[in-house]
Amino acid sequence: MIVIAVIGSKKSGKTTTIEVLVRGLTRRGHRVATIKHVSELDFTIDVKGKDSWRHAQAGAKTIVIVAAKELSIIKKGDTAKLSLKEIVKNCQNSTDFVILEGFGGLVEQEPTVLKIVAVKTFDEAIEALKRFKLIIAFTGSAALAAKNLGVPAVDILEEPGKLVEAIEKKIRL
Repeated sequence: MIVIAVIGSKKSGKTTTIEVLVRGLTRRGHRVATIKHVSELDFTIDVKGKDSWRHAQAGAKTIVIVAAKELSIIKKGDTAKLSLKEIVKNCQNSTDFVILEGFGGLVEQEPTVLKIVAVKTFDEAIEALKRFKLIIAFTGSAALAAKNLGVPAVDILEEPGKLVEAIEKKIRL
């Protein structure tokens, strides 16, 4: 399983980058999982008053919801101290690639995780080079301005295939 983190500031193009990446990898037959970091402290996918919410209120720590075309698992607990390894373990048996959105602080501590940095400014690219190891590409509105920094710069809207090619080159698939 290969872990790739897409990191960058708010509204830098992380989600668009992930959409392009997932499409490209799945078209090549790879199984892909994504994990999204949500920074809002009170965020919950559970809806107050619904049965699953009531299960949690009664004390259930894991709630599994099965519908006709979806299975969701909600695990209640303090996630602040989870390591990247513990988070990624949730996708372990069913994927070739796990793509993280966000998690900059955890990813910074994991030098073996491949990184794609979505940048809005040239300065963001410079800062990323100081902060992160194994950056395989810059994307985002300022990616092309950062093309002379020694990291491939990809305009994912014009040439989406280049992003997957950069990954394949790095991991030699």
